Amino acid sequence: MDMMSMVSGILAARAGNVQMQVATAIMKSNADAEKSAVLTLLGAAQQSASSLADLGAGIGGNVDIST
Repeated sequence: MDMMSMVSGILAARAGNVQMQVATAIMKSNADAEKSAVLTLLGAAQQSASSLADLGAGIGGNVDIST
């Protein structure tokens, strides 16, 4: 194996490593964004349920949307 092919192999391995690090960082960022969205939705659902509990009887129950 000549020197040029060894150097090319090492450079290709390093480039692959950098690509893997970038992909891992992007996946972590996406996972964090998804987690934030879920927590926001869960918080909104809990807040909505507790605000309905504070209303009087019969309010917020069945709604007839037919026209």
